[in-house]
Amino acid sequence: MQNYQMLADYNAWANRLLYSAVADLSTEELHRDTGAFFGSIFATLSHILTADRIWLNRFTGEGPMPRSLDERPYDDFEDLRDARLEEDTRIIRYAQSLTAERLDSDFSYTPVTSPERVSHKLWPALTHVFNHQTHHRGQVHAGLTGLGKPSLSLDLIYFVRSQGQQWL
Repeated sequence: MQNYQMLADYNAWANRLLYSAVADLSTEELHRDTGAFFGSIFATLSHILTADRIWLNRFTGEGPMPRSLDERPYDDFEDLRDARLEEDTRIIRYAQSLTAERLDSDFSYTPVTSPERVSHKLWPALTHVFNHQTHHRGQVHAGLTGLGKPSLSLDLIYFVRSQGQQWL
C-alpha cells in the first residue's frame, strides 16, 4: 500500500512539473504533432487524463467515464490543467484508502477497446495506471525536447530525494 501511496504522490509531483513546462508553449506548439502516439502534447496530456478517469471510475465507480481513449474533454489548456490537479487529488485519496486485502482482491472490468470482460487482481491494474502515466509523460517530455525546450528531471528517485522524504 505504501508503494502506491508513494507513486500517487510522485505522479502528482511529476504532473505539476510537466504542466508547468507545457504552460510556456504557444498554442501552435501545444497542438503541433510531435510524433507521439496521440500526436500533439495537448492530445497526449488529454489522453493521460482520460485514461486516469477511466481507471478511477473502474476502481471506485465514481467520476467521469470517457468512452474513448483519444477523447479530449477540454479545449483549453488551463481547464485541462485544473482537471489534472483534481484527478491527481482523487488518485492520492484512492491510494490512501487501499488495504492489502483490497489490492489482492479480484477485479473485473470491460476495456474501452473490447467488449470482453477482463478479470485479475487489482494490484496489476493499479500498477498499470502509474506505469501508463510515466510512459506518456515521457512522450510529452520528448515533445518538449523536440521543440527545443529545457529538459525536465522526472525520475522517481529525484522525487523521493527532493520531495518525498517520508518515503526514504
